[in-house]
Amino acid sequence: MSYGSILFSVDSGIARLTLNRPDKLNSFNTQMHSEVRHALGSLENGTARVLVLTGAGRGFCAGQDLGDRAVAPGADGIDLGESIEKHYKPLVLALHTLRMPVIGAVNGVAAGAGANIALACDLVIAARSATFVQAFSKLGLLPDSGGTWTLPRLVGTARALGLTMLGNKLSAEQAAAWGMIWQCVDDAELESAVDVLARQFALAPTRGLAWTKAAIRGSWGHSLAEQLDIERDAQRELGRSADYAEGVTAFLEKRTPRFTGR
Repeated sequence: MSYGSILFSVDSGIARLTLNRPDKLNSFNTQMHSEVRHALGSLENGTARVLVLTGAGRGFCAGQDLGDRAVAPGADGIDLGESIEKHYKPLVLALHTLRMPVIGAVNGVAAGAGANIALACDLVIAARSATFVQAFSKLGLLPDSGGTWTLPRLVGTARALGLTMLGNKLSAEQAAAWGMIWQCVDDAELESAVDVLARQFALAPTRGLAWTKAAIRGSWGHSLAEQLDIERDAQRELGRSADYAEGVTAFLEKRTPRFTGR
């Protein structure tokens, strides 16, 4: 498929998806939603073992393009719930459930839905100049794209309420200090830091990492006893994998393991 609003490639086990509407700070319109959905769908049966999600130009993503006719209010208003159900809900769930690590490389402003899409990634690395803005309150809306679920789990209720009700900018450095993202690096180091992590994941035991993210993300809805059962079932499956056999063999032979993701 030829893409017009994103850049997408897979090389050496690393998939790279770049939101590519820099003149609009990579805000989402209907076309971008469709293309991102197609790109993510292609990963399920492909060769990628890690996904890097980032934005082109000076921003990561400014959220929804308010000039898009699909969400522009008319005389009778607009059903924004339809847009959530059709576009943002499946996007966030796809990032959560993708059977590989997802790295969010936040290169600039991440605002509104863009901030919460970044936080839907498994590990977020942000440039020091990047900012996160829960801009919804400025429009009379509540946070969507999982914001009301993700933020309190990452930073606690008090900070989540402050961020969402005030809509103030949060620096990448503060986001890292609060545990909202994995790492804040100098702007000039962002690309290299993301590449190092992506290459590490591309050589890692992918099935084990997929189970790890699924178990941790799902743990909020389980009791300890239920979670112990999930860990048992996962270890039973992973214990039969080629990666586990290779990991044990490499450990005993005192060499670097050569994982295949199987």
